[in-house]
Amino acid sequence: MKCPFCLTEDSKVVDSRPTDEGMVIRRRRECNRCAKRFTTYEKIESLPMMVVKKDGRREAFNSNKIMAGLLKACEKRPVSVRDLEAMVQEIEKQVYNSLEREVTSGFIGEMVMEKLRELDEVAYVRFASVYRQFKDINTFMEELNKLLNDQ
Repeated sequence: MKCPFCLTEDSKVVDSRPTDEGMVIRRRRECNRCAKRFTTYEKIESLPMMVVKKDGRREAFNSNKIMAGLLKACEKRPVSVRDLEAMVQEIEKQVYNSLEREVTSGFIGEMVMEKLRELDEVAYVRFASVYRQFKDINTFMEELNKLLNDQ
């Protein structure tokens, strides 16, 4: 494993422990050259989950895309990265447990919005405005009114 600091490939495993209900192994490594520590994760490679986009294209499921969207929505909000990581893991688990080899981007987007709504309402509205492609202030207000009525 390449050290992210000095890029040498000589490192040793200092600690290993299972995470994500035993589906992933977290390894703490120490570089033998610069002595800095870093974390790697090892998980079983499975058949790729495919996401069907709105325009019909198919691409492999990528949880990093969900995290990127959440980070943008939660920018300057009191939401921890740990909470976002937990949310992404939960969504990924639900996607893989759906027993389908293909899911729609809409299925994933709705799941993200549902969980984000519980976590931070401002981040939820930010995400919804991009996801639902609000065209004008009226559609934005409709979403805000739904949010207010549900409280």
